[in-house]
Amino acid sequence: MSRMKTAIFACVTALWAVAPAAAQDVAASGEAAPETGIEAVDPLAPRDAAEVTLEDFLWIARPIVVFADTPADPRFREQMSLLADRPEPLLERDVVIIFDTDPSARSSIRQALRPRGFSLVVMEKDGSVGFRRPSPRDVREIIRAIDNFALRQEEMQNGG
Repeated sequence: MSRMKTAIFACVTALWAVAPAAAQDVAASGEAAPETGIEAVDPLAPRDAAEVTLEDFLWIARPIVVFADTPADPRFREQMSLLADRPEPLLERDVVIIFDTDPSARSSIRQALRPRGFSLVVMEKDGSVGFRRPSPRDVREIIRAIDNFALRQEEMQNGG
């Protein structure tokens, strides 16, 4: 896990340049998971909202979407650092991290969720918004909220 944490931290420090390359490096094998047809990539490598849609993760993962008006926003940097500090509980809850720091690009995710400035949006696997916050939150608070989602409660009861 230390290796993964180091890779995620590298993504955070130069997020806008490193995240797409990190996902490509991890997916270099190009193999797809047989049951989903999705390429095998690091689940916590931050993904640029311009390159994915929320539908890509429907019933597969819980997107955590971090919005800011610029990658230099200190709240954005703090949130990405907080997420990188504790990847294990996020992995256990099937989280994917998506970021959008370019309002002018008008990504489909930004249009769907309509943030104002910095925003943290944690979504459920069914595509609904679990919660929104206007300031950074630590992983402990995020996983507590996820564990209270109805779908997560059902997963825990069924041993998932």
